Amino acid sequence: MAERIGFLGTGLMGRPMAERLLAAGHALTAWNRTQEKAHPLKEHGAAIASTPIEAVAGAGIVCIILEHAAAIEDVLFAPAMLEALAPGTVVIDLTSLHPDAARANAARLAANGVFYLDAPVSGGPPGAVEGTLAIMVGGEVNAFERAQPVLGCFGRAIHVGPAGSGQITKLGSQIISGAALAAVAEALMLFSQTGVAVERAREALFGGYADSKVLRLHGERMIERQFEPGGHIRTFLKDLNAAADLAERDGLDLPVATLSRGMFGRLSQDGFGEADIAAMALEIERRNEGRRIGPAPDPKAGS
Repeated sequence: MAERIGFLGTGLMGRPMAERLLAAGHALTAWNRTQEKAHPLKEHGAAIASTPIEAVAGAGIVCIILEHAAAIEDVLFAPAMLEALAPGTVVIDLTSLHPDAARANAARLAANGVFYLDAPVSGGPPGAVEGTLAIMVGGEVNAFERAQPVLGCFGRAIHVGPAGSGQITKLGSQIISGAALAAVAEALMLFSQTGVAVERAREALFGGYADSKVLRLHGERMIERQFEPGGHIRTFLKDLNAAADLAERDGLDLPVATLSRGMFGRLSQDGFGEADIAAMALEIERRNEGRRIGPAPDPKAGS
């Protein structure tokens, strides 16, 4: 039988994920700090809670997807919340956190008999809507198996190890994505400034070794200069900072991660922290004295 689910956080990612759970027949009570963002879920059959405590009451599984560790601390570890979570409850934390924070969360909840899975996701809002997210899960295997019917509504979930492992795997994903974003922007700059039809050249790469979701989705955004956020630069930079912290602590040299972290850091300093990660194109343009990525001007324009 589907378990009752408490769902905390119904923002850009959380709302479509909650909708998928409701479509699969799960009974769900949702809460969001800004109440209006949770109300549309009523049309899909959700109960709307006025407090997090109300949302988790009677829930066998609690999904939580908030912006950062401070929000998790405020919501998940409020004294009344710890009392409301029944022993045996599985908490699926879909927030991207520092691995140390995930390990600490797991230990604190385990002291109350509550299971904790760190389960960050990759795939952005489109993946949340389509149910095609990559989900990297750390925690106890038996809790992961119990959570599979829920995680399966979001996408493909892989258990990668003990608590904190999901977050470390997500950091690896961000390192790869950061490098890909920079490389795609550089390739598009090369096409744009050497007389090649940039849209056609990008399309020509589809199906080859250079193909990727970054090339297809973010490459298009770069060409069209669509930098409204799907995934914020500030959030991406937070993950790259966490990866840098782990690398320094373990004596690792990760030069590509260091380079992309510096580039995203510069964008954040320049006021683009709220922009989409495709705004990496702007950093490549800055390094090329303002020459732009995009189609060559139409020579007939203005004639």
